[in-house]
Amino acid sequence: QVQLLESGGGWVQAGDSLSLSCTLSGRTFSDYSMGWFRQAPGKEREFVAAISGSGGRSNYADSVKGRFTTSRNNARNTMYLRMNSLKPEDKAVYYCAARRTDDSRALYYSSSSYGYWGQGTQVTVSS
Repeated sequence: QVQLLESGGGWVQAGDSLSLSCTLSGRTFSDYSMGWFRQAPGKEREFVAAISGSGGRSNYADSVKGRFTTSRNNARNTMYLRMNSLKPEDKAVYYCAARRTDDSRALYYSSSSYGYWGQGTQVTVSS
């Protein structure tokens, strides 16, 4: 059974940086394409970033492009999200997600494409 455990959320001021981690257990990590999503109060869950199973491809939502970087260490079964220049509008619960795939280069952007989810971690950015 796949389990995802997130860590690293917290409270920061606008302009600060924060890093999130997501560790997958129960299966071979490199077999999974991974994603980050976020959900602000009263809003729908939205795509933030995606990274392929090999780690060779990634993509980002326009709202975070140039500020956020996702990476993964397959030997450690862990994916990361480095968030720089945080803005108050980045405040949300952040979720990591996993999808089993045979294509090590595949990226997925829709929440419905992912079968496994972390518990979420709160990121609060004050102005």
